[in-house]
Amino acid sequence: MSASILVVDDEEAIVSSLSSILQDEGYEVSVAKSGAEALKIYMGDPPDLMLLDIWMPDMDGLETLRRIREVVPTAQVMVMSGHGSIETAVKAIKLGAYDYIEKPLSLENVTLRVKHALEQYRLEEENRSLRTKVQRKFELVGQSPVMQQLRQLIDTAGPTNSRVLVGGENGTGKELVARAIHLQSARVDRPFVAVNCAAIPETLIESELFGHEKGSFSGATSMKRGQFEQADGGTLFLDEIGDMSLNTQAKVLRALQEQQFTRVGGTKLLKVDVRVLAASNKDLMKEIEKGTFREDLYYRLNVVPIVVPPLRERRDDIPLLIRHFMKVHAEEQGLRIKEVTPEAMNVFQQYEWPGNIRELRNLIERLMIMVPGNVIDVSQATTSLQVKPPGAVPATVNSTVQPAASPLFTQPYDSLRDARNAFEKEYIGRKLREHHWNISRTAEDLKIERSHLHRKIKLLDVEMRPET
Repeated sequence: MSASILVVDDEEAIVSSLSSILQDEGYEVSVAKSGAEALKIYMGDPPDLMLLDIWMPDMDGLETLRRIREVVPTAQVMVMSGHGSIETAVKAIKLGAYDYIEKPLSLENVTLRVKHALEQYRLEEENRSLRTKVQRKFELVGQSPVMQQLRQLIDTAGPTNSRVLVGGENGTGKELVARAIHLQSARVDRPFVAVNCAAIPETLIESELFGHEKGSFSGATSMKRGQFEQADGGTLFLDEIGDMSLNTQAKVLRALQEQQFTRVGGTKLLKVDVRVLAASNKDLMKEIEKGTFREDLYYRLNVVPIVVPPLRERRDDIPLLIRHFMKVHAEEQGLRIKEVTPEAMNVFQQYEWPGNIRELRNLIERLMIMVPGNVIDVSQATTSLQVKPPGAVPATVNSTVQPAASPLFTQPYDSLRDARNAFEKEYIGRKLREHHWNISRTAEDLKIERSHLHRKIKLLDVEMRPET
């Protein structure tokens, strides 16, 4: 689709010549002969770029630019003037103009600068779209009372520079809270660096946090900047800090106290300005009593305590969360959003969710991949959670035994590819059993070539038995 350009000028000759040359370049061109007319167009269907004359009767170009930027803050505008001055150009740029062109116009120059302006606009739109997707991915979803209280705490703590200790069970979204605090802070345009302390071996965590110099230990073939350095000016999130060793805790405490440190194997003191947020699923007071966590570090970190509620305490948010995760997965993986029946939704709301938000997110991703059709019903919900349907009668000797939940729904997958491979492996294996391990009949049923089926069996390591 070609870019759209609006030419705004009260001189008929300029409007005509610009329109012709831009149309020849393949752009969709519309015209306006006054600022008021241009503003009306922006209120309806804003163009990708506007070429705006400064000197016009009634409403001049600078006033038009100001009003349009109020309506569409991201409007891409190039201003034109036959009475150019540095002062006018500066005013236009301050009001948000992308470029300033003096008359008489060089059409070759105009087309080149239009091309650059539209390229810049495309890149900015891509950045805004990516930023929106990232923000949606890390969005705190829910309107329950406990979530409203959580947001109030974030709104209070965010703008300060205080350290925050986030508590809560596994999978409740502690990192989302930390990111929300960062977004509310004055450091929002600086880095947010997250470190999972439980996932880093004890021998490497000091290097990971503080960096190392070349040759400081075996394998240190080059200098490495640590996470404290990378977060300079921004926010460092230390997740699962309760799993950090006492030795590393002492070094983190010193870095927090002095806002400076040395790399492993180095002697130079490096000063940083870092806001530290920490999180743990452990009761750190009990860890202090056991002697596995430093009391002085705890009080350094626990300036503002925030506890993230488990999902079972905010069941009213489950429908909102399901729709949110469906939308995110649909955008990421090109899937269609499915409908959840009221009975299935009731099953989801009654479930205890031991894995909290993480468990719900992974389940919704699997259901969107595995469930055929566009509706998730109560049987699929109960099977995926390994629970009995609402109102189910307890099994007796004469009752029909319900099939066990499919491992496809209970097995955690690291990626969409892993989930698809698991589904294909189970499906191909089932078809092979139906056709008594006959490759030809199975391939025919699957509507694929025998050679393709052989490759799939080998690739997916499908269990084979001799044909009978």
